Amino acid sequence: MVDSHANALVNKHAGLDARLAEEIRRPNPDSGLVAELKKQKLKLKDMLRN
Repeated sequence: MVDSHANALVNKHAGLDARLAEEIRRPNPDSGLVAELKKQKLKLKDMLRN
């Protein structure tokens, strides 16, 4: 059960990372969206550590 939860968190983190990279590559990235995606990634990373 724990492994599947950790895998789900890793997958969500990877998805956020991809969305963040895509947004940053845009000619005029949305700074609010970039900040929100980074915050979500950090939250998931903290959840993975615990």
